[in-house]
Amino acid sequence: MKISTKGRYGLTIMIELALHYGEGPTSLKMIAKENNLSEHYLEQLASPLRNAGLVKSVRGAYGGYMLSREPKSITASDVLRVLEGPLTIVEGMEEEKPAQQSLWLSIRDAVKDVLDKTTLQDLVDHENDEPRDSYMFYI
Repeated sequence: MKISTKGRYGLTIMIELALHYGEGPTSLKMIAKENNLSEHYLEQLASPLRNAGLVKSVRGAYGGYMLSREPKSITASDVLRVLEGPLTIVEGMEEEKPAQQSLWLSIRDAVKDVLDKTTLQDLVDHENDEPRDSYMFYI
């Protein structure tokens, strides 16, 4: 399973909006600058997030984007499904042996469970935690 830059940057947008929840609109320009990302690319990601009802846009000089509801009611899964599509671990799984199919389904369900349980509020709260050792896992 691979999360593309669409999913990663989309979560970055949503975390930034969650950090500023209740303060009014946040510009993509500010998010791009603070995270060293392309503003143009973030604009492309904001549109599907808006169409899915996860964010609202405000026009004007002091415009930008805001979460459409509280950070605790939007999950990482909500964001990734909009930007990445459905969660698939292995393509052509039906051709695998039953034991392998079961393994892939278990992995998919575990990942889905984590994404479904992790809210934007959890990610914001994590931003304030002390840094932990990080591990890189390749599947």
